[in-house]
Amino acid sequence: MSGGMSFELTEDQELIRKSVRELLKKFDDNYWSAKDRAHEFPTEFYETVARGGWLGITIPEEYGGHGLGITEASLLAEEVSRSGGGMNAASSIHMSIFGMQPVVVHGSAELKQRTLPRIARGDLHVCFGVTEPGAGLDTTRITTFARRDGEHYVVNGRKVWISKAQESEKILLLTRTRPYDEVAKKTDGMTLFLTDLDRAHVDIRPIAKMGRNAVSSNELFIDDLRIPVADRVGEEGQGFKYILDGLNPERMLIAAEALGLGRVALDRAVKYANERVVFDRPIGMNQGIQFPLADSLAHLDAAELMLRKATWLYDNGKPCGREANTAKYLCADAGFAATDRALQTHGGMGYAEEYNVARYFREARVMKIAPISQEMILNYLGSHTLGMPRSY
Repeated sequence: MSGGMSFELTEDQELIRKSVRELLKKFDDNYWSAKDRAHEFPTEFYETVARGGWLGITIPEEYGGHGLGITEASLLAEEVSRSGGGMNAASSIHMSIFGMQPVVVHGSAELKQRTLPRIARGDLHVCFGVTEPGAGLDTTRITTFARRDGEHYVVNGRKVWISKAQESEKILLLTRTRPYDEVAKKTDGMTLFLTDLDRAHVDIRPIAKMGRNAVSSNELFIDDLRIPVADRVGEEGQGFKYILDGLNPERMLIAAEALGLGRVALDRAVKYANERVVFDRPIGMNQGIQFPLADSLAHLDAAELMLRKATWLYDNGKPCGREANTAKYLCADAGFAATDRALQTHGGMGYAEEYNVARYFREARVMKIAPISQEMILNYLGSHTLGMPRSY
């Protein structure tokens, strides 16, 4: 970008924001409350977004997508969350929007042709299978193993916290193809697949959880799942490197979703504070109510700037690890604080489901944990950016 710094969205970017906002008006708080309560996937919402052509926003044009950047994808994610859909809405499309990046960059032409156009159309749901019960954030310690058998691999193991597994036809699955204690570098010997989630060999069990219940999170028990070699992404043993391609953009998308949730919570809080009369005046007149909301506005605005910087760097091919992590850290904190204050502003009614801020609060809380905890981000910034000794 010439001419120094620019903080303006382009006309096309503004158009994305407006179009998505308009498209999602019919999915109101009642829709999302009902889906959340019923633990029911938001199919109508998902199909509307798919029909609008938004799922392929970052998929290359030759595979039926728009070929746009993470900046555009983050604007989409922010608007989806801000519509009142929060994390239920965002999680239903999150994997389609950018989760396929390792496949886009490293997959064979045949694998891309077979899967990407279907993702862009919306008729292929994919989940992301990395985390394991015994590994947590130490991804190199995964034990799910893929053993080569002729033109197939046979996979056994367990995965946990797999969003959308129940709705998904395929899984982007990280496995070991060489055991941890046999590799020179601990990140070696891992292989990535994009393959069918065959229910005959994968037992999918939902996890009961605090919030975001319209989109399931699941534990997977994988028992002799046969995967054709054609479903392997790139080379055997390089899987860890491939998923790294998706990690910074994933942090940015999550940041955008937390930002959108903070914004909608703040909107609801301001509306309530202006209308609710106690002691013969609107409660919004009280600084005890007004100042925390103004403080949240300032923090959301600051976090948004860091996010815009991160996505700009990524889209311009520049290093962005520091900024991506910082954006996720700041947006998650600012988003959660805004939902907490929105709930407080509503007083007792904030604890009632009727006003939706309780739902926002539950959904914003997970952003400080997933996809990586705030503490791990501080580890990253401390060791990678500040150059202090690594503690993990």
